[in-house]
Amino acid sequence: MPCLKLTAACLAYGHVPLLDHAELQLDAGERVALIGRNGTGKSSLLAAIAAGSGRGRLDDGEIWLQPGLRLAYVPQEPPFDSQATVFQAVVSGMGETSALLAQYHAVSQQLAEGGDAEALLARMDALQHELEARGAWAYEAQAEKVIARFALDPEALVGSLSGGQKKRLALAQALAVTPHVLLLDEPTNHLDIAAIEWLETLLIESGVTLLFITHDRSFLDRVSTRIVELDRGKLVSFPGNFSQYQARKEALLHEEALANARADKLLKQEEIWIRKGVEARRTRAVFRVQRLDKLRAERQARRERMGQVSLQLESGDRSGKLVAELEHVSKAYGTRAVVRDFSARIQRGDKIGLIGPNGAGKTTLLRLILGELVPDSGAVRQGSKLEIAYFDQFRTQLDPDATLADVISPGSDWVEIGGAKKHVIGYLEDFLFAPERARSPVSSLSGGERNRLLLARLFAKPANVLVLDEPTNDLDIDTLELLESLLQDYSGTLFLVSHDRTFLDNVVTQTIASEGEGQWREYVGGYSDWAAYQAARRLETAAAAPAKAEAKTTASPPANKREKPRDKLSWKEARELEALPDQIARLETEQRQLTQQLEDPAFYQRDAQAAQAAAQRLAAIDDELMVLLERWEVLETRANPAS
Repeated sequence: MPCLKLTAACLAYGHVPLLDHAELQLDAGERVALIGRNGTGKSSLLAAIAAGSGRGRLDDGEIWLQPGLRLAYVPQEPPFDSQATVFQAVVSGMGETSALLAQYHAVSQQLAEGGDAEALLARMDALQHELEARGAWAYEAQAEKVIARFALDPEALVGSLSGGQKKRLALAQALAVTPHVLLLDEPTNHLDIAAIEWLETLLIESGVTLLFITHDRSFLDRVSTRIVELDRGKLVSFPGNFSQYQARKEALLHEEALANARADKLLKQEEIWIRKGVEARRTRAVFRVQRLDKLRAERQARRERMGQVSLQLESGDRSGKLVAELEHVSKAYGTRAVVRDFSARIQRGDKIGLIGPNGAGKTTLLRLILGELVPDSGAVRQGSKLEIAYFDQFRTQLDPDATLADVISPGSDWVEIGGAKKHVIGYLEDFLFAPERARSPVSSLSGGERNRLLLARLFAKPANVLVLDEPTNDLDIDTLELLESLLQDYSGTLFLVSHDRTFLDNVVTQTIASEGEGQWREYVGGYSDWAAYQAARRLETAAAAPAKAEAKTTASPPANKREKPRDKLSWKEARELEALPDQIARLETEQRQLTQQLEDPAFYQRDAQAAQAAAQRLAAIDDELMVLLERWEVLETRANPAS
């Protein structure tokens, strides 16, 4: 049964129709990826669906939603109050009860911190009655459940969160209402690779019906069950994942090109015929005149595919063979080690990918390699003739008030590319910026357009060392593939920080990966090679543990040595070992009881303070059980050693 339908949808900004009588149906259980070039209207379509049934934000056409459908929408940059807590932000999507839940949570927190008990209890009692009347206790339990699931601190201020944490918060807010349909616009932006893989698993296992926009090809391949492409105002459906779409799309484009070529050839022939004049005026030729009018109308109505970005990258003068050499380099901020005892030798032509979670120190390591940061210990030696160009993921190099032309070539109308001068307007056209936009301010551009402009600025200057920090954010798939091809042929040295696994695989030849606690290690190949190595290492470790234990138990002592006497338990330790099973059993029983209580929404209604205390006790039990189980293993091993 369909969850939603889009019928004859029309939407235009200016003279360009983004949706031209587009049709779409989303069925329950589907995970549909909406793809297309930047500026085709994907985000506008998602926002229109989120606006609800009827015409909403459409110029014409209709959006139908199944009655009673709960729909949640996560835009690219979700709006949050920076002064709100995480709990307040999550419940804010729960309708009219959200404000009451946020107040109740705040009063409970104040009471736990030792505030004015009499006033707070009176306020809590009033809120309890109001929430009970609305049946809102289940909402609070759901909010706390998703906050824990996304590993967020409910009392943290939204303004203190990182970009990745805010993306988790937006997803938690959406899932807290238990939606039937989830709309996601670029959900992988600001997430590191581990978080992206975790999100993939979450979306697949949740069973929620999904309509999402992303340019992450690995994410598309794993999550999507159907691809819908927005191309020249129409929505075209392709069953299967992204790899299957690519094969089918290539065949369709070839067929379209052949059909257009035949139509253009026929139109050209008919135009030549009509100019002959005399024959065209004969009665028996009226049909050909009518056909010519039809061919002209079809050619005029045909919307050509958006042009491709024309990328050129000048590597400039060759650098020295050595780019950088690091010997036992360490760097710390306070007590936190970001880089610990790292050594590497970077040579001209290396294409290096940096992999690690957000906050691991990828930017710090890059700055150490490039000599922009002095290490706390160790030595960094720079190569000669280095010309460095830097792509900043936060686009701080772009002045929002400057025009596009000034960003590319300040104070001049010309840029020099490959030894030849080119007018700045023509150069901007290579990056799909219309001539009339050359004098527009940077602030008028979308995220994808700003990334294209930053690439245009970067490539306008010769550089033999290229540093790209998250260059793939907001770029469409066609531009990503062109950028990949360009970087593969680049003769200079490349440093790439990216969470796009396919992009890393297609570009880099070696990887520097974070191992945690400031440790970094070099690997040959891209992301897949690194991931395969990590999987093999985990497998070897898991296989080696029992083998090592077995070898230890079966090995016989040397004949010329006396057997080591057993390490006997003391009387006190023996009594402790006897008591441990009962202690563990009591804790496990208490753990089950508390879990059952906390799963009951009515528990929060009866006594909020008791519910908070139960949650804290449940967390403490986990720690106590771990300590007791480890102690039991130690004593049991000593009491019954292998003979």
